[in-house]
Amino acid sequence: MKQHPEHYDVIIIGAGASGMMAAGYAAKNGKKVLVLERNADAGEKLKITGGGRCNITNYELDNRKLLSHYGKSAPFLFSPFSQFSVKETFSFFEKRKLPLVTQARNRVFPKTERAYDVYKVMKEFASKEGSKILYNHQVVSINRNGNKIVSVDTKKERFSANSYIIATGGVSYPETGSTGDGFAWMKNLGHSVYEPSPDIVPLRSEDRWVKRISGTKLTFMKITFFCDYEKAFSRTGKLLFTHFGLSSPLILNASREVGKLLKKGHVHAEIDCFPDTELGALDKRVVNLFNTTKNKDVKNIISELVPKKLAEVIFEMLRIQDHHMKVHSMSAEDRKRLVHILKKIPVTIDGLMGLDRAVLADGGVPLEEVDTRTMQSKIITNLYLTGDMLHINRPSGGYSLQLCWTTGYVAGINA
Repeated sequence: MKQHPEHYDVIIIGAGASGMMAAGYAAKNGKKVLVLERNADAGEKLKITGGGRCNITNYELDNRKLLSHYGKSAPFLFSPFSQFSVKETFSFFEKRKLPLVTQARNRVFPKTERAYDVYKVMKEFASKEGSKILYNHQVVSINRNGNKIVSVDTKKERFSANSYIIATGGVSYPETGSTGDGFAWMKNLGHSVYEPSPDIVPLRSEDRWVKRISGTKLTFMKITFFCDYEKAFSRTGKLLFTHFGLSSPLILNASREVGKLLKKGHVHAEIDCFPDTELGALDKRVVNLFNTTKNKDVKNIISELVPKKLAEVIFEMLRIQDHHMKVHSMSAEDRKRLVHILKKIPVTIDGLMGLDRAVLADGGVPLEEVDTRTMQSKIITNLYLTGDMLHINRPSGGYSLQLCWTTGYVAGINA
């Protein structure tokens, strides 16, 4: 293997969100920094995150409250978040002329709502501070001597440094290069690694009617999940029907709990299209609607209550033989069945979608094996870990990128 002629203070593997943050701050600290990136450009996942809008962080300035969203990892994260948290994230981007806005559920986005603008800021930060990024340089092996890394090999040549930061990400969005290579390296270096599983992911349903109405949205509904026909939990908010099942931020954030139910037994859900309206009040609303539309088709009138494609499905669930039945011909019994269906549309949950559709996957190195004050490995003395290399559960809503900014900063200033 050909040895690269230059020796670096810090080599960073991966030019994603945390890698570029680490690169910029390490270089700002006077270090000679090299970033090795397998793709032809930096920040491929960053460019598409948040549906292309980039949910940069979550606006919670109280670190204790913020860290409550990171579950069992919270006690390990107080130190890094005391060094770089939401306030510092705002300051970082606004100083670089990218103003931020706070939207529903405290989610923070660039004012432009363009993930590409976040990518540009990060790439410019890393390069302007003096770090060097080599693209199309896929690391294939990490070489150690005792408890230290001595070099890394790409397909082209060997590179060496005093310290190494691994910021390759996890396994979500594999099309962006996040293939989990870092996890294999960690095992070879002596770390424990939790196997990845989809953590924030859509739900799969094989119900034919769900696939038929792909693209239909309910802007406000309640979904209740059942395991072996016993009620488990409910969520209220938006819902999107897809060609594979159910999605939306609400569904993504419920997927971890649904996954646990799927391991126990049969899971189904009931969708309430009118969660703020009691059954009796909804019946009165339908009666009033019917009284003003007596000569119209029942099927068409249901679409005044729910989206058209869903209305067609609900009409089929009524099992009325006459597809052109007029409202005035509908029996009181059928009307009440309609009201019940509007409050309890049944849908089978067959599983979680795979890692290829996961917004976030867990897995990685347990925090017990990392000094989170510096993000330094407790096993390899000159190794630092960031972002999705760490086994940390969290919901969607800006918490993942905040973790990248925080751990990238801490690793960068300490490597």
